[in-house]
Order: sequence, then structure tokens, then C-alpha cells
Amino acid sequence: MSRPRDVVPRSVVFGVAGIAVGAGLVALGGRAVLTRQAAVARRRIGKPLGEDALDADRVWGRRFDGPPRELVVLGDSIAAGLGAQRRKDTLGARLAKGLARAERRPVRLRTAAVVGAETSMLASQVDSLPAGYRPEAAVIVVGGNDVTHRIPVPVSIGQLEEAIARLQARGAAVVVGTCPDLGALRPVPQPLRALGSRLSRQLADAQADAATRLGARAVSLRRAVGPFFVTQPDEMFSLDRFHPSALGYRRTAEALLPAVIAALGDGDG
Repeated sequence: MSRPRDVVPRSVVFGVAGIAVGAGLVALGGRAVLTRQAAVARRRIGKPLGEDALDADRVWGRRFDGPPRELVVLGDSIAAGLGAQRRKDTLGARLAKGLARAERRPVRLRTAAVVGAETSMLASQVDSLPAGYRPEAAVIVVGGNDVTHRIPVPVSIGQLEEAIARLQARGAAVVVGTCPDLGALRPVPQPLRALGSRLSRQLADAQADAATRLGARAVSLRRAVGPFFVTQPDEMFSLDRFHPSALGYRRTAEALLPAVIAALGDGDG
């Protein structure tokens, strides 16, 4: 007797089910490997720097005349300057000093960034600014913790767009330093490092698109300073091999500063 055409052979059903189960076991095994490697990375990195960045908020470039420019820095531990041994070496101070020299004007730095922040914390950082405070320039560096905590990219981007819009409403020219390439972190074993690299690049590209859509400026830290962190890790990373050193912050500030100056020029115009 011939078999009905709409009946799938039992061997095919079992074969497909076996493939699905096998793929599921492989995926579970892969996640288990990544979980173990994440634990290894946390042990290797530790917290030798603590969780508090140096306070660099002050007026920089006092030797120059005129009212100070108002600069605010928001984001995560890189924006806060964790890893710098002197306050003048933090990212905010480097930007303020460079801007003061470029414009021959003092620059008052305010740091709203918080060590360990995800993009979701930008809202509270903006909320922490005084009601009457009107920054002329705002620099955002965030995203690494979103990647490590597996925050969906659309969620992160929505939170970033809200922060950009709120800062622009205060009159700030906004510059976004996109998520650094986590593939440069040597303490993170493979394949976790490769996965982090891919995910951080995806987030960085989405951040750049969002900033551009809203009229902000985006700087790709992966392209601008990433190669230095890959080829000169001993010099570019601080003690924990995770956060930038004084040189790392200098390179990062040098990458961001032209965009800050150009954004301020657009606003003045």
C-alpha cells in the first residue's frame, strides 16, 4: 500500500528531532564555556583600582582669560577616568585641558559619569546635573558594560538617544565616543574575547548611527585608539589591564577633542 503524501516518514521526524536536540546541547555547552571564561576573566581582572575614580572637577586653563567653557562628561568608568593615577590624567581633565589650549579659554569640567554604569544610567546622570546648569559641550562614553551584561542593542540605543536629546535641550553640543572594542582585553580568554569584540562593534555602529541621526557627533574609539590598545597593551592599559592608563586616556582624549571643538564651533555659528 502506498504511503499518503502528507505523512512525513518517522525516520525523518526522529532525524530532525535528533539534530535539534544536538544543536541545543551544543548551544548549552557553548554557553557553559562562555560562563566559565567570564568567571576566569573576572578573577584575572579583579578590582585593584577600586571603584572610585579621581575627582577632577575644577576649572582647567586658568591662565587664559574670559569666562570658562562648560564641559560635562557622562558615561561609565572610562568617562569617569578610573585607572588614572593623577586627576589631570583622567579623560575629563585631558579634554578640558586640550579644549582650553585650543580655544585660549578656561574650561570648567563637571563629571557625571559613574564607574560601572550602563547606558540605562545616563538618565540618572543627566538628572544629577543642577537644574540651571547649561553645558556647552557634553561628551558621552558608554557601552562596554552593556555588552558584558548582554543588554539588547535596541534598548541601549533608545536610552542613549534620550540622553542626547535631553543634553541638547540644555544647549549642549554632544559628542559620543562609541563603545570600545572589547577584543583588545587580553585577560579575557577566547572565544569570549571574540564574542565581546563582535558585540561591542555592533553596539558601537548603532551608537554612531543614533548620534548622527540626532545631530550629535560620533567618534569611533575602536578605529581611533583601538589599534594602540591592541599593539601596546602594557602602555595603554592600567594596572587591571582593563581600564586605560594615563597614556590610554591621553590617546582617547586626543581622538575625541577635534569632534568637541568642531561641535562647539557649530553651536557658536
